[in-house]
Formats: sequence, structure tokens, C-alpha cells
Amino acid sequence: MKYLNDYLQKLQIERNYSLLTIENYQRDILLFKKFCQNKHISELNLTKNNIWDFLKYLDEKSYTNTSISRILSSLRGYYTFLYEHQIINTNLFLLIENPKKNQKLPNFLNSKEIEELLTFEDLSTPNLIRERLIFELLYATGIRVSELCNIKIKDIDLKTKEIRITGKGNVMRIAYFGDYALNALKTYLDIRPTYLKNKQIDYLLVNQNGEQMKRQSVEQIVAKRIKKIAFVHHISPHTLRHTFATHLLENGADIRSVQELLGHKQLSTTQVYTHLTNEYKRKEYLDKMMRK
Repeated sequence: MKYLNDYLQKLQIERNYSLLTIENYQRDILLFKKFCQNKHISELNLTKNNIWDFLKYLDEKSYTNTSISRILSSLRGYYTFLYEHQIINTNLFLLIENPKKNQKLPNFLNSKEIEELLTFEDLSTPNLIRERLIFELLYATGIRVSELCNIKIKDIDLKTKEIRITGKGNVMRIAYFGDYALNALKTYLDIRPTYLKNKQIDYLLVNQNGEQMKRQSVEQIVAKRIKKIAFVHHISPHTLRHTFATHLLENGADIRSVQELLGHKQLSTTQVYTHLTNEYKRKEYLDKMMRK
């Protein structure tokens, strides 16, 4: 475990990776370590067949191509670290190609569904007020749940309706919001002291103990409301991010602007939404033709 701990420390200190990214690397590498242990394989003296057996194992466990690619990427980085420190003689993972990406497009909500999701007729408790704020901000800004949880009070400008967001790799960007989110923010800020328990905390979202809300807690809140409203198709907090991007493009936004708002490094990551909107328009057209 010493080598792994040294590698994860390097990712944090030298590459400035987020804790969430480091946790993902650790989970992927530990998965392979456990596989090697169960198969009595020396992880420092691998053969190419050992790696093929591992990939077969992942396939049998129904890992998607995207997940397998991520695991391979984690292992390439780790074994490159071992090679650079002369712990192993060669990095066989450099010889293994990623499987082809799944071509599944991200799902999103139509206008009627997002309106239903954002309609809170009951705001009688602090938790419901906080819940509405979570949904309003996720849809209004397109930010990730982890970014939402890391927003501090000082990052928000209510006058200009802007939030300073710290994204992946600690890259800063500005997220913009409208009047609905502004109203939700003001209402929440009025009741926020009820959570603090006389504590001083900078983060916008706080839990019952007056501490920063965790990503898992927000995801549970989203899942609970989705189940209550009973959408037919599965959605997650990230679906609101997909919906934000898709609706912007549907209303004529420039793809470069959407890329900047989402905090994507590569334009190709954002371009998936153009395929999404085109596919949606095609289905909408065919539905209309069928009704004639």
C-alpha cells in the first residue's frame, strides 16, 4: 500500500487533483489489487494475459466500456508512476487500448418535466426551502453537485446574479442565474441561520448539524424528489446539468458559450449536446408526422 499512498499523495500535491478524483483513482487501483490478490497474481510482475483476465472479469461483472476505460486510465497512471520510480521494469498497461465508448446520449428533461420538478407549492419547512434552492441552482447554472456543495457565501453576488465556481483542477469560472434562483437564494439565506447551531461556516449549503452538505446528501435529496414525482425515465442530479446545456442550445446559445458555462476543457465534450438536441428534434418531428 505504500506505493499507492505515495502515488495518491503525488496526485494531490503535484497535480492538484480534487479529493473526489483521487478517491476514484484509489477505488480503481484497489479493485485491481484485490483481483490480483484473489488470483494470486503479483501486481509488480504482471503478464499481458493477467491484464486480459482482469478485463474479462470486468466484462463479466457488467462494467460499461466507459467505466473500463476509466479504470484502465487509473492503472496506466499508477503503473507509469511505478515505472518512473524503477519499481517495475515495464508498464504493460500502455499496450492496452481502451474499449470503444458507449454511444448512449445523456438524458434530459423537457420543459414540462423541468417545470414540474421545480414547482414547490409547500415551502413550510427549512428543508423544503433548501431543497428548492438545490434544484433551482442545479438547473439555472448547470453546475456539478460537487461544485454546488463547495459554493461559499462570499462566492455569490446577488446584485449581478453571478456565482464564482471552482471547477475541476481548481479552475475558476462564473455561473449565472435568473430571478427564480435569486428568489430561492434569498428565501434560503433568511432561514439558513436555523441550521448553523451558533457555528460559523462559509459554505452556502449546510446540513442539520451546521456543517457543509456532502455530495451524497444532495444526491439523496434529488433522488427522493424524483421518486415522489415519479418520472418514467431515470434521472440524476447530472440530468439537470444535461438539461441546462440542452435547453440553452435549443434556444440558440452558441456552443462555445455553453462550453464555458459548463467548465468543459474540450469542445468535443460539449458537442454531445448538439447531437442530443438534433436527436430530440428528429423524434419530435417524427411524432408530429405520425399524428397527422
